[in-house]
Amino acid sequence: MYPRLTLTPRQSFFLLGVRGVGKSTWARRQFPDAPRIDLLDEARYQDYLADPSLFAADLQTATPGSWVVVDEIQRLPNLLNEVHRHIEDRQLKFALLGSSARKLKATGVNLLAGRALHKTMHPLTPGELGGDFDLDTALDTGTIPLVWVAEDRRLVLESYVRLYLHEEIRAEGLVRNLPGFARFLPIAALYHGQVVNISGIARDCGVARTTVQGYLDILEDTLLAFRLPAFQPRLRARERQHPKLYWVDPGLVRAVKKLHGPIAPEERGTLLEGWVLHLLRAHGEEGGLFDELHYWAPHPANQTEVDFLLRLGDKLAAIEVKSQPRYHTGMLKGLRAITELPGMARRVLVYGGERSFRTSDRVDVWSTDHLQQVLSENVFWS
Repeated sequence: MYPRLTLTPRQSFFLLGVRGVGKSTWARRQFPDAPRIDLLDEARYQDYLADPSLFAADLQTATPGSWVVVDEIQRLPNLLNEVHRHIEDRQLKFALLGSSARKLKATGVNLLAGRALHKTMHPLTPGELGGDFDLDTALDTGTIPLVWVAEDRRLVLESYVRLYLHEEIRAEGLVRNLPGFARFLPIAALYHGQVVNISGIARDCGVARTTVQGYLDILEDTLLAFRLPAFQPRLRARERQHPKLYWVDPGLVRAVKKLHGPIAPEERGTLLEGWVLHLLRAHGEEGGLFDELHYWAPHPANQTEVDFLLRLGDKLAAIEVKSQPRYHTGMLKGLRAITELPGMARRVLVYGGERSFRTSDRVDVWSTDHLQQVLSENVFWS
């Protein structure tokens, strides 16, 4: 098992992440002696569904003040009432694992407000993989542990997408029109790293705009995608920009689009950009890298943009990602335009080359290896 960035909280917590990301394996290692209730166990699930009091009876075996692991909690969110009661009455601490936030958001999670932290487990990072990491492989088939350790990664990825449609979507009854959602997925993958155009997506997959909005919510709630908001302080409502859509893993993007073989140059740019976002979010989860994360595009008409804008307290940092292996000054257009933004403390260009340096106008030019080193050592703001 690879070491994970995820730290064990001292109090009850939700740990969410896509299927196969390693939540259960991590929990077994962190809580080897804790009672484990797996709601994927169909017999146990059906018992609790018919009589939730059986869940409370099973918790009686746990020593007061000890840990209990509940896996796939989103399948029976009404059990959170008993979780709440046992936190209060017996000081039990719960590790609540799940692969979807949708039902949790709809029913029950607010009962634990202030009593359970919310954490996310991300696909593997280079620091976690150590010497096994290879960027080209990561961009091709991704770093979800279930896929990474497979003998045939591409075959497992294809099965993963089918499993998602069956278990997460059909079995949970998240959509009424499964064929429409199946048409939506590859179109949504085309928007990886792009501003969300709901009308365009609706037209391409033949469903209503409101349906597309619901589909995007499902992608985000099942943790497969993330919508990155635009940085736009003090704008009027009519001036507000749409978010960008990023899938959590480049391998999923390629699998959903049914792309095989070497990565094309025009494809590599958005895959690398999404991978850098994955690193920022994974290290931000545990390392306090930022308070807010946005993209910056104040002048859409002239295409001035910076991929990521991080805010930590009153400081800002801008990060632009380019996949080309050779540096040239044209890569700095957005980073130069953002210079005067109040609070700007650091500007970084991450590119596909091997050399890292600082330009005369104080832009840090980093290789992907150097970015990973800076994030692993938690010295980004230094």
